[in-house]
Amino acid sequence: MADEPAAGSSRQSSGKRERAVLVKRVLKEPLVHFLLLALLIFAGYGLLGADAEDAPDSIVITVPKIEQIATVFTKTWQRPPTAEELKGLIDDQVKEEILVRQALELKLDKDDTVIRRRLRQKIEFLNAADAEALTATDAELDAFLKANPAVFEIDPMLSFQQIVLDGQRHGEAIEQNAAAILEVLLSQPAADPASLGDASLLPPELPLTSKTSIGKTFGADFAEELDKIPVGRWAGPVKSAFGRHLIRVTERVPGHVPALNEIRDAVAREWTNAKRKELEDQRFAVLLKRYVVRIESPTGAGAGP
Repeated sequence: MADEPAAGSSRQSSGKRERAVLVKRVLKEPLVHFLLLALLIFAGYGLLGADAEDAPDSIVITVPKIEQIATVFTKTWQRPPTAEELKGLIDDQVKEEILVRQALELKLDKDDTVIRRRLRQKIEFLNAADAEALTATDAELDAFLKANPAVFEIDPMLSFQQIVLDGQRHGEAIEQNAAAILEVLLSQPAADPASLGDASLLPPELPLTSKTSIGKTFGADFAEELDKIPVGRWAGPVKSAFGRHLIRVTERVPGHVPALNEIRDAVAREWTNAKRKELEDQRFAVLLKRYVVRIESPTGAGAGP
C-alpha cells in the first residue's frame, strides 16, 4: 500500500510531461501563431477605438477577413506574414474601405462603365454558381442530348486521293484537260495519278479528315461535292480556290450522335450552361417587371421632310 502514492505521483508526472509536449507541439503550428497574431492586432484596434462598432460610420475588420488577408499573402509569398506585414495589410484594407465609401458618397460610381460592367458580372457569377450547384440525372441528360443532337454530333470524315490542275496554268482549257485526265484514270486503272496532274503543295492523299476541316481548307462547296462522290472511283473535276481536282474517295465515315455514356461530361457541361442561361432569363424577367422601360428615339429620327 505504501507504493501507491509513489505510483500515483509517477502517473501525474508522466501526464504533466505529455501535456507539456502537446502544448509545445501546438505552439509550433503556424496557424496558431497566426491566430494569436491576429487576435493581438485585433485587440490593438479595439483599444484604439473601443466604441467604434457603435459608431454610425464604423469599420469592422473581422477575424475571418484577417484570416483571408493572411491566406492570400501566404499563397503569394509562400510564407505567413509577419506582425508588421499583417498590420500593414489590415491598414490598407481599412484605407480601401474608407476611400470606397467616400467615392460612393460622391457618387463616383454613377455612369462608370467599368463599375457597371463589373456589377453585372457579379450578378451573372451568382447565377452561374447556382446553376453549377445543380446536378442532372441521366434521364435529364439523355433528354437534353436528344433535344440538341447537332451540338454533339461527330462530324462526317473522309479520306481521298486527288490530282490537282492549276487554274492559271490551264486557263479556259482547264475543264477540258481535267476531263481528259479523268478518262485516262477510268480507262487505265494502272495509270500513276502522280504523273497526270500539276505540281502542288497540296498532299496527293488526305487521311481521314473531318468534313468541317476539309471545308475550311478547300471551301464548303468542295466538301459538299465530295459527299456526292462514290467510294473507290475517280470523279470530278471538283472546283476549289486552288484550281480543279480529280478526286477518288477512299473511305467515308458518316457523322453520328454518340450515346450518352460516350460523351456524358460534354452533355453535362452543356446542360449546366443551358440551365444557367435559363436561370438568368427567369431572374431577369422577374426584375424587369419592377421597371417601366422607355426607349427614346433620337431627335428627328423617322421624321418626314
